[in-house]
Amino acid sequence: MNKSVLTLISLTIFTLSLVAQTRTETSNTLFERLVNDGHVVGASAGYSVDGQTLWESAIGYADKSENQNFNLNTKVRTASIAKSMTAVAVMQLVEQGKIDLNIPIDTYISGFIQKGETKITTKHILSHTSGINAYKNSKEAENKINYATLKDAYSVFKDRKLRFEPGTAYFYTSYGYVVLGLLIEHVSGMSYETYMQTHIWDKAGMTNTGVEKFNEQGEQTSELYHKQKKNKLIEATPNNLSNRIPGGGLFSTTTDLLNFGNALLNHTLIREETLELMIQHHSLEKENNGYGFGFYLYGKQPNEGTIFGHGGAQTGSSTQLFIIPSLKTVVVVMSNTSGAGGEVSSVAGQLIDISQQKE
Repeated sequence: MNKSVLTLISLTIFTLSLVAQTRTETSNTLFERLVNDGHVVGASAGYSVDGQTLWESAIGYADKSENQNFNLNTKVRTASIAKSMTAVAVMQLVEQGKIDLNIPIDTYISGFIQKGETKITTKHILSHTSGINAYKNSKEAENKINYATLKDAYSVFKDRKLRFEPGTAYFYTSYGYVVLGLLIEHVSGMSYETYMQTHIWDKAGMTNTGVEKFNEQGEQTSELYHKQKKNKLIEATPNNLSNRIPGGGLFSTTTDLLNFGNALLNHTLIREETLELMIQHHSLEKENNGYGFGFYLYGKQPNEGTIFGHGGAQTGSSTQLFIIPSLKTVVVVMSNTSGAGGEVSSVAGQLIDISQQKE
């Protein structure tokens, strides 16, 4: 019997065994593979349907050297899921008439430098079509400098050439979201952190979410790990996220991100029509990358937006958030290990199906 047939039989047997299990058992079996197969050191995951959390679990270590277990209150870097929260904050200010998506962003940020013939707008930055570039090199990605303010972080890239004329292409960049953080500060009169705490995290019931501050180890904060080739797990060298806070400098928990997803579905944070605008394809049809405002749109046209959310990948973190409006379902998987994005996203995708099963 050849190897492919044996593999098919093994997968069939596994699938049939999952069907026979309860939803909780099936979720645990799938999720625990992340640690048992050596992909991550620690992780948490959960899903909710119609606002009710049906399953949450944590596995592995938050600090392996200290034998400290990973639990549901363990805080993990959200990585780029921060962009979704920042985008929702911007759209709150749009709802209030304080920001117009289509006028030059230097209307609101006097110190913003416009370099192209076409002026960069808030819409351009939300959809990654502004032309603002990404990290120049690995030194910037693994930043060691502490930037006290978002203005200081902006100074890193403000004088650089645009990658392309605004509105003509798509290029994903966390630096653009630094500008959105500045926009929030200038329009609201609050610091980015204060605005987010007051208008996003508190309103959504997110009690364990905040801005990561370098060398300030908060309670229940996980250590950072990285998966090398052949699933070798090592401690990661911490980097300073102060050069990208609105685009990837936050920490959170699975419970908090479930609350964030549900706050979007029940319109606690923004109106229904605002969310619908955010999950339209704004990132240029010719690019076919499926990005709205702060959210990836999963699924091919014309079904983009039926599932939306964001993944995250940075030093010491692989994360995934899925939101399925038609099923009123939110799925979250968070880990303290970089280099495991594919495995984390795969588990999250399978949990969508499991979440719809009956106990």
